Amino acid sequence: MMKVVKQVFSIILLLFSGSVIAQNGKPVIIPTDSTTQIKNPAFTKDTGIIIRNNDTLKVVPRHDPRKATLRSLIIPGWGQAYNREYWKIPIVYGALGTVAGIFIYNNTWYKRSKRAYEIRINNDSAAFPSINPRLEAYPAQSLLILRNTFRRDRDYSALWFIITWGLNIVDATVFGHLKDFDVSEDLSLHLNPVINQNSKGFSLVLGYKQPSKRKLTTF
Repeated sequence: MMKVVKQVFSIILLLFSGSVIAQNGKPVIIPTDSTTQIKNPAFTKDTGIIIRNNDTLKVVPRHDPRKATLRSLIIPGWGQAYNREYWKIPIVYGALGTVAGIFIYNNTWYKRSKRAYEIRINNDSAAFPSINPRLEAYPAQSLLILRNTFRRDRDYSALWFIITWGLNIVDATVFGHLKDFDVSEDLSLHLNPVINQNSKGFSLVLGYKQPSKRKLTTF
């Protein structure tokens, strides 16, 4: 029993010391070979990662959510590209393009119905040929209703365009922050109780997974 407690205490001390080193701003050094893959090079909060491969040192900068926010604010989809979520870019531009198309449609017909209404209300017979053919049969009151409707829909579509752009920024910001919390599945630590006829205690199971198989080491 005492032996198990000592081993657990040693592991906790090792983990704590590693956390202190990372928080003090010292880079984390990871020895790698040609088969090693770093799934999330942004798990350190304050520093980058130095990857040692034979005699080569490479510093991988950490992921910065503020850059994702600023880039999506400037150009839609740029923040998603920074987060490496490229599949979202067509969705962003599809949504913005749809709203922009609705705005253009309503603004065009607002101008046409407004022009036709002004001609009708002023009884400007010389300007009758300039009325859009699809509006020629409408009286002045109907043209007024159409004008107000198209103007309202145009204003709503402009508002939705701003909202869609804002959602693009929010998405880039949220998932930019979540990059720091992407915990790899290659390492797991479990505390399992052990009860048998002779003694009671607990076991600490450290598991790590390789591309081909999973190994378990029990302390």
